[in-house]
Amino acid sequence: MAALAKRIGLVSAFTMLSRVVGLLRDMTTSYMLGASVWNSAFITAFTLPNLFRRLLGEGALTAALMPNLSEELEERGRAAVHDLVNKTLSWLVLVCLAITLVVLGGLEVLQRSDVLEKWGLAAKLGQIVFPYVLLICVAAILSAALNLFSRFGIPALTAVWLNTSIVLSLGIAGWYLGGDLETKTYWLCGGAMVGGSLQMLVPAFALMKEGWRPRFDLGISQRVKEVAILTIPGIFGAAVFQINIMVSRGLAFSVSDSAAALLYYANRLVELPVGVFAIAISTVVFPSLTAAVAGKRMGDFSQTYRRGILLCLLMAVPSAVGLCALAPDIVGLLFERGLFSENDTGATVPLVWVFAVGMPFYSFVSVETRAFYSLKDTKTPVVAAGVAFGVNVVLSLLLMGPYGAVGLAVATNFAAIVQTVMLHMQLGRKNLDTSLKSLAGDVARIAMAAALMGFIVVAVSGWLSTRCEDGLVGNLIMVMAPILAGISVYFLGLQLMGAKLKRLLN
Repeated sequence: MAALAKRIGLVSAFTMLSRVVGLLRDMTTSYMLGASVWNSAFITAFTLPNLFRRLLGEGALTAALMPNLSEELEERGRAAVHDLVNKTLSWLVLVCLAITLVVLGGLEVLQRSDVLEKWGLAAKLGQIVFPYVLLICVAAILSAALNLFSRFGIPALTAVWLNTSIVLSLGIAGWYLGGDLETKTYWLCGGAMVGGSLQMLVPAFALMKEGWRPRFDLGISQRVKEVAILTIPGIFGAAVFQINIMVSRGLAFSVSDSAAALLYYANRLVELPVGVFAIAISTVVFPSLTAAVAGKRMGDFSQTYRRGILLCLLMAVPSAVGLCALAPDIVGLLFERGLFSENDTGATVPLVWVFAVGMPFYSFVSVETRAFYSLKDTKTPVVAAGVAFGVNVVLSLLLMGPYGAVGLAVATNFAAIVQTVMLHMQLGRKNLDTSLKSLAGDVARIAMAAALMGFIVVAVSGWLSTRCEDGLVGNLIMVMAPILAGISVYFLGLQLMGAKLKRLLN
């Protein structure tokens, strides 16, 4: 478990860097494009390749591939792992090329149809960025192989290349070349494609240092068949998840021209702590779970699962409390400039509050689904995702009228809660010791320490509000000082309550 904690720390550090660069990207796009229809159209268009990324890359296929890679490594060594990676990549490239041709044709038809101008605009941008799907899907498979070899750093940096490329492209477009919103948006699309290329090439070179050599191989082994069989139900589950996102953004786009962008920015703030800690935890836990199953060490499996859940709570609960307390200051500091107005900040803050409440549940789902995937059960997560999708759609339609974008955020949260409960209950029916009762004491200490932290954060923020002047420096102090004070109080509170950090991590 000590090694597990160290790996989580490494991935968290690199993921933090990725998220910080991601925030810089969002600050740049909000400055350049604001909450305009062009920004909402790009976000809607870029959702499409990311849908297939989750279907074919980071989602279903990776989940089906990882247990088989672990078994190949356990039984036949690295050469067999490299062979399976090449076979999987070869078929993946063919599938991605076919899908790209179909989607580009469909988007062309949509452009020529009698639709609202903003939907035609989203289709036009979609034709530019959809080929990104091939780049990121290949990158996801390469990153999975690196994770198997305990090379967690490079995969954790994947998003850095995309976000850095977008920041640089928008910087060139905005600060050096000028141009209208349309021109800047096309530069944004170009930056996304360059970033995708880097996302594929960097892990490829890293895996080559592990002895892998790319080879086009359409051979069908028993492992390839098993990966395909496990991928099919996983595709449905990942499809439901991504369609869920697309439906929410589509409904938001229908609410107003700015709603999709505001929901996106609010969700990005929540994704920072969730991505840094929860995704890092599940990324490191996944190979450990698959290795435990491959070695028939189910006691280790149960222990790793509980540890993953506890570590998610350890980070998600204080992050949610802090984000709720500082939402106005954080949104103002990061986004309120250029075309992103004070009114946009006011509209974003309630969305941040709602999404923050759901942070622990988003974290749980990430660990729980990987527990199922390590058991080669890709069907149960599909059912849970389908139920969550139905809950989200029904609640969204009921709440978007009276509550607008806030109603959509509430629906998303409630769906995540339903999915979390379903997954944990189903995992407990597999004759595994996955009970969380032993964590009750630590959970209570985490909650009390987070409540104390929240009180201190609000107190420090209130004290500084009468002393800090408006401006970048003042706003930065208003955000960073309460965060640093809150972190210190939280971990000190845990220590005083008997929840020793070393014990929690080990």
